[in-house]
Amino acid sequence: MSAFSDALSVTASGLKAQATRLRLVSENIANMDTPGYHRKSVPFELDRSDTVLSRVETGRVRLDRSELEQIYDPSHPLADATGNYRGSNVDLVIEIADAREAQRSYEANLKMFDQTRQMSSGLMELLRR
Repeated sequence: MSAFSDALSVTASGLKAQATRLRLVSENIANMDTPGYHRKSVPFELDRSDTVLSRVETGRVRLDRSELEQIYDPSHPLADATGNYRGSNVDLVIEIADAREAQRSYEANLKMFDQTRQMSSGLMELLRR
């Protein structure tokens, strides 16, 4: 029975990791037009014990330190003497791609969780007979 709880634990940690990733993608999209905003991302770390995957964990949130977009708008309150200010480095296409990948991974983990639960329930039914 331990194998079932281990499988549920791994898939639950995968669900949590992808949910965190989706939250950060949402933050990035919401702040896309915020001057000086740096895109956020989160790495995944696999916790292995004796070559067996035991859970997926998220690392520390990282800021993308790539160059911020220079925007020319002399009327903007943050504009410098040349009329430029620094926008964000969020690319909507990248965020949409990340969101789709995270959503698909979340759905795959959810299906695996449900299948493991169904197998466990089926085994319990067989043992009761």
